[in-house]
Amino acid sequence: MTTVLGLNAYHGDAAACLVRDGKLVAAAEEERFRRSKHWAGFPSLAIEYCLAEGGLDIHDVDSVAINSDSKASLARKLRYVVGGNASLSLIREKLRTRSKRAGVDVSLGQLNGGTPFRGDIHRIEHHLAHLGSAFLVSPYERSAIVSVDGLGDFSSAAWGVGEGADIRIDGRVHFPHSLGIFYQALTQYLGFPNYGDEYKLMGLASYGEPEFLPQMRQIVNVRVDGSFRLDLKYFRHGKHDISHEWDGGMPAVSRLWTDELIGLLGPARDASSELTQRDMNLASSVQAMYEEAFFALLNVVHNKHRTRSLTLAGGCAMNSVANGKIRNQTPFENVYVQSAAGDAGGAIGSAFVAWHRMSEQDRDFTMDHAYWGPSYSNSDINALVQSRNAEIQANDCSVRVVSDTDALTQEVAAAIADGQVIGWFQGRMEWGPRALGNRSILGDPRRADMKDILNLKIKRRESFRPFAPSVLRESSEDWFETDDDVPFMMKVASVKPDCREHIPAVTHVDGTGRLQTVTEQSNSRYHQLITAFKNLTGVPMVLNTSFNENEPVVCKPAEALDCFLRTKMDLLVMEDQIIQRKAV
Repeated sequence: MTTVLGLNAYHGDAAACLVRDGKLVAAAEEERFRRSKHWAGFPSLAIEYCLAEGGLDIHDVDSVAINSDSKASLARKLRYVVGGNASLSLIREKLRTRSKRAGVDVSLGQLNGGTPFRGDIHRIEHHLAHLGSAFLVSPYERSAIVSVDGLGDFSSAAWGVGEGADIRIDGRVHFPHSLGIFYQALTQYLGFPNYGDEYKLMGLASYGEPEFLPQMRQIVNVRVDGSFRLDLKYFRHGKHDISHEWDGGMPAVSRLWTDELIGLLGPARDASSELTQRDMNLASSVQAMYEEAFFALLNVVHNKHRTRSLTLAGGCAMNSVANGKIRNQTPFENVYVQSAAGDAGGAIGSAFVAWHRMSEQDRDFTMDHAYWGPSYSNSDINALVQSRNAEIQANDCSVRVVSDTDALTQEVAAAIADGQVIGWFQGRMEWGPRALGNRSILGDPRRADMKDILNLKIKRRESFRPFAPSVLRESSEDWFETDDDVPFMMKVASVKPDCREHIPAVTHVDGTGRLQTVTEQSNSRYHQLITAFKNLTGVPMVLNTSFNENEPVVCKPAEALDCFLRTKMDLLVMEDQIIQRKAV
């Protein structure tokens, strides 16, 4: 038996995974345990979970793999510094982060008595880890491979081909040119300053028209070889001191854009101001520019490797709007994006790259579901409910146990059909940022007012952001213009025109939905619930949003109960326990 612990450490979305004999055992992001979004630092609690799931302690682990290699592109880094392109403060910040990653063996040793970790440590170049996180767990024997993100190990993109267990990189875009930084900087400019806010710009883009695309093309230059370059006068990251906080807690990144951007696009939006049509058109233009560069790269990669299949990774692979257009905009027929495509996924990628290097074995694992986190038994949940029974009663809630799964799913389906909002907590927690039916809030997709109900009762978020449909895989082609499997909610598809009026709560303003296809094999209980809802209503889907309220998605039963009690959810289902709020 050989075990590899994979890490994304001292970066946003710190995470850990455990691979045993070439198969994934567990994976989780540190934010779920720390309760701080995108938590950055050393993922000690995620490591502890993964080791416990595998029945190990740290000194039982054969190897640790981390998704960063400070020696990567070393000559290019030195030329950049010697050429006077980087400020002293930027150099100091990079050296500080490098020092922390170099001491990962000491941090590992602190998990078990302070003795430094004595196993092998594999430092896997950032984009190789990204590519491994997609291709090495994909269902394809051979595919084109593409990684696009903000920055890692002095690169922002890498591409090539994967075959068997081998990955060959044949092209890169190097720092400071980056589609991810372009998207992040323009997200800041549009008044969304927090780390990870890019999804807000993506949702807003559907409300606008790309009238600023000519200006965007002055910012991003798409080249015939599939690469891209930024006009650096609009960005600060290449030379100035950009503050990054990776020491623990939510990451923070200081302003990436220069005042030259105001000269090109006009005044930046203040975060507290109302959104205007101009803001929506700017968002649409940013998305259009990203897609133009992205599809140009994909078409060049296809022309070189002539594969039917594509695997995607990196933070930009979370752009589900662009992902949903790949089959129309490129010759690729099959696209795989695993559920944690961003930096957290580098933990899996580094572990699988290291495993295959050591074992020289063929691949024998496909990630076809995302349920790799902690689970809790009915006895765990019952003990929690009993310990907090007085608080539950004081909130005018009743508690019942429904052990028969058929009866439970039929009751919950009826409650959804009646317009109630359901907290749904079951099984192992999802790996990645999407709630996929184990840590979800559920509602009726048929109700035009359901978005307003959810925002009023629980989410308290921007009204322009869409909610997602979880649809039975066997019925998805009847409602959406796609025949793809979309188990990880990583693609947006058009809702068929004659279906849109029937599911307004999950149909975005542009007629699309970010769907999740659900199979009985991947999640039998969730599939059974949606089937029960279909039998009641004729609609084979439910509205699904993450189980949280301006916090990381809930991990433990206590967090689910806390979220239920402080919001206005109607029903909380935790395995066989039902907690019901009395009707007002």
